[in-house]
Amino acid sequence: MRPRENMAGFLIVTMVRQWQRVSAYGLAREGDTVLLVQIGRSAHGDLGKWMPPGGTIEHGEHPAETVVREFAETTGLEVRVDGLLEVGSDHRQLTGGIDFHGVFMLYGVTVLGGDLRPQPDGIMVEPSWHSASELDSIPMLDAVRDVLRTAVKK
Repeated sequence: MRPRENMAGFLIVTMVRQWQRVSAYGLAREGDTVLLVQIGRSAHGDLGKWMPPGGTIEHGEHPAETVVREFAETTGLEVRVDGLLEVGSDHRQLTGGIDFHGVFMLYGVTVLGGDLRPQPDGIMVEPSWHSASELDSIPMLDAVRDVLRTAVKK
């Protein structure tokens, strides 16, 4: 709660909901392309934006395990985590007055097998390969775009 006074001297209390999320994502490459998934369900205004496969780290889970699990769930692919590429942070106001702070890790991954498939009823849908040169032109969260730009140069 954040108290403040209005012009008449009355105390006004504003409730601020904070949400901190720690997540891990994987960057899979095939030639000059990278694998991205599209946000299919979102209560926070991110619907239709693209990002690497990944998600929230579950309690007790190593971030690399998160990447392997999320790749299988959202893309149908089995991956090996090769190493940490970047760490990013996203602090912004979400719809509904939520003060959001996301901290995320981006790992390089190698695809070992599986068949690329959409997850039509999931939060992440439509996995597809995109040219690295497209990263500036497709809808994406700014913090994710910044980390991807740096990572694809490595």
